[in-house]
Amino acid sequence: MSLASEIQRRRTFAIISHPDAGKTTLTEKLLLFGGAIHVAGAVKSNKIKKTATSDWMEIEKQRGISVATSVMGFEYRNYKINILDTPGHQDFAEDTYRTLTAVDSVIIVVDTAKGVETQTRKLMEVCRMRKTPVMIFVNKMDREGKDAFDLLDELEAELGINVRPLSWPINQGFAFKGVYNIHKDNLELYTPNKQTISESVKVDVNSNELDELVGKHDADKLREDMELINGVYSEFDVEKYLAGELAPVFFGSALNTFGVKELLDCFVEIAPSPRPVHTQEREVDPYEEAFSGFVFKIHANMDPNHRSCIAFIKICSGKFERNVNYKHVRHGKMMRFSSPTAFMAQKKETVDEAYAGDIVGLPDTGNFKIGDTLTGGENLHFKGIPSFSPEMFKYIENADPMKTKQLEKGIAQLMDEGVAQLFTNQYNGRKIIGTVGQLQFEVIQYRLLHEYGAQCRWEPISLYKACWIESDNATELDNFKKRKGQYMAVDKEGRDVFMADSGYVLQMAQNDFKDIRFHFSSEF
Repeated sequence: MSLASEIQRRRTFAIISHPDAGKTTLTEKLLLFGGAIHVAGAVKSNKIKKTATSDWMEIEKQRGISVATSVMGFEYRNYKINILDTPGHQDFAEDTYRTLTAVDSVIIVVDTAKGVETQTRKLMEVCRMRKTPVMIFVNKMDREGKDAFDLLDELEAELGINVRPLSWPINQGFAFKGVYNIHKDNLELYTPNKQTISESVKVDVNSNELDELVGKHDADKLREDMELINGVYSEFDVEKYLAGELAPVFFGSALNTFGVKELLDCFVEIAPSPRPVHTQEREVDPYEEAFSGFVFKIHANMDPNHRSCIAFIKICSGKFERNVNYKHVRHGKMMRFSSPTAFMAQKKETVDEAYAGDIVGLPDTGNFKIGDTLTGGENLHFKGIPSFSPEMFKYIENADPMKTKQLEKGIAQLMDEGVAQLFTNQYNGRKIIGTVGQLQFEVIQYRLLHEYGAQCRWEPISLYKACWIESDNATELDNFKKRKGQYMAVDKEGRDVFMADSGYVLQMAQNDFKDIRFHFSSEF
């Protein structure tokens, strides 16, 4: 197959939503249709003893939440699909924001009972900035929830995007009968089954056959609804969807594997193949011969037996080959990779070649940072990869003096993931960890103990913000460091950081030292 046809059959997307709307369950069912797994697992397993494929970390199985983005790839109807299942919880939001830089389209999951929630709104804003095409899947139709029309109005108002339903539910909650697929004109009858796939029936809306299948009352209601939909909403326009102005809506229940196939079939047909990506130098077209890609995520310790870190690279153009030399732009040196891997959550296999749109894992021995570029030789810098200013701080202390080495190694690898940041106080030499959410401290502590065998404890510290400082005036900078000695720290790159303990102190410092520039994130 030629390069162009390989790239055209790639579909890379992320699944985003508020916690507990059903992202991981939906991912699981998409994998089931793709034939990547044969029996679906569940996030919260009571009767089903198999956990979800994408939640493979020990802490994810225990808590029933996703903590890190997992990458899964499978083949479906001659398309190569890459799914990124993101964490919904706001304490891990930056992992999700970075993931959004590496995908071409997005599926938003909405819970029918709760409607649009805060985290969904925030993530949608990011999609709007980048004009990413969006599809909406309304989940949990087998539970009582809001009226479907009210929900469509809420989606339009809250997410600021036009919607067009492409499937329609027949009742909901206990009386839920099924979904009518508007896009393909057939009816899916609802049979609850958590681990296998249901059949669909081809039915005309106006025929008597519909009355027999769902009952006279529901059939009449469906006809009314269809008239209303066709009257209110304009025809589905693919161009508008690709421009990020229109979102198709599907209804179903991911847990009961219902309505998911319609979503997937429509998705592979209309979703965009890899799109051009902007760099500081120029726009990179996916169909170029030369290879380029960037690191958007680093995962430490994927295989607990090896302590290995893996850098995830999104390929933006051309073709990536194994054992070929590529240029690491930040270091300016050539590197080659003998075992690039494709993922199915934790299971991985070595790949010989990958094309634009694919996501490949490269073994990382400390060479990569988030946002690094690999190219065939050209100097490119991809832009738009967000970095965050930490909001919560704690001292980290070693609880077991015999395991100092393990603790240091564990902290160094977990900080490379870019979810938390490490500062060393210059005054007393103590280590401070900064994160954006409370939950991350628990995850770090758990992972240090279970993955690295090191125990740590947290001690409170009251800090307001970490500010990276720089100045052209060297005497002024020295003077500042002397005056603020006890508040000075360095990050793991060795840059000066001022740890302000209140907003007032920060403002005073900014007023007193005019020549010093304060930055609130490490990328400036």
